[in-house]
This record gives sequence, C-alpha cells and structure tokens, in this order.
Amino acid sequence: MRKCIPNILTVLRFLIVPLLLYAMFIYDQEGQALYSLFFFVLASLTDYVDGALARAWNVVSDFGKIMDPLADKLLVLSALAGLCWLPPYRLGWLIFTIIFIREAGISILREVQHKRGIVVAASYLGKVKTVMQMFGIIFALAAWAFLPAVSPALRIGVKIWFWIVVLITLFSGFNYLKALFLREDR
Repeated sequence: MRKCIPNILTVLRFLIVPLLLYAMFIYDQEGQALYSLFFFVLASLTDYVDGALARAWNVVSDFGKIMDPLADKLLVLSALAGLCWLPPYRLGWLIFTIIFIREAGISILREVQHKRGIVVAASYLGKVKTVMQMFGIIFALAAWAFLPAVSPALRIGVKIWFWIVVLITLFSGFNYLKALFLREDR
C-alpha cells in the first residue's frame, strides 16, 4: 500500500484542478482569490509530499514519472490561465501560449517515448521551472487574496517574473529535446 501513496497524491492533484478552475473562473464573489490560492497551494503540497515520499521510500514508477509532471503542468496551466486572462493581473495570452505550447509539446514527446519503452523523467531544470511557476502563482494569488488592491507596480513585477519563467520554460524544453535526441543517437 505504501508504494501507492505517491501515485494517489498525484491523482488527487488531478482532482483538485477542477476545483481551482471553478474558484478562478466561475466563483465570481468575495473570496475568489482566496479559494483559488487555497486549492493551488493544496495541490502544490501534494506535489511536494508525493515527491518526498517517493524519494524517502525509494518508490519510482512509470506512472509517477509520466503522470506527476503531467499533473504539475495541468495545475500550473490552469492557474496561469486565470492570471493571464482575469483581473487584476491579465498577464496576457503570449505568456500562457508559450508556456502551454512547450508543456504540451514535451508532454506529447514524453508519451511517444513512453510508448516506445523509453521513460524520460523530469530534468533538474524542468523541476526548477515548475518551482518558479508555482512560486510565482502562489505569490500572485496571495497578493490578490490579501492585499486591498494589486498595484500597477506589483502587476509589472509579476509580469516580469513570468517572462523570466517563460525563458526558463523554453530553455528547459530545449534541454529536454537535446537529451532526447542524444538518447536516440545511441
């Protein structure tokens, strides 16, 4: 049973995403940002705990290698969609589109490789990208939830942060492609 707990937490993260989307896009009342923050942090904690448990118990599964990064991507893209299209941030469609294309492309490549019997786990830079995305989203949601108003300076700061995240996202994607092609050259 213990070996299943990290995978159960990954599945739980998938189940939290619709609640996050509801809080961000449909629940248009006082507390919208607070509920969005709560669901995002809860899902992020499941990511941290499932990774810590998998390492501590030396539990590695093909399911975890594929589904854990996919759950992360779905969670991040869901929250990022809200930050890109909803006030107070409206970061813009370009940030979302670049990150979405990279995440979707790498996920598709991962699945193709998995079907060929090759499992490529997330790289260190990919994990840094995910942490930066999650930190930026938590910060933006917390500011939205707890400040009386999000100032123009804060909006600009959040936008700059996410453009840096875009660069790291692209760089980690190129590193993934490089590792994949080097593996296929063998």
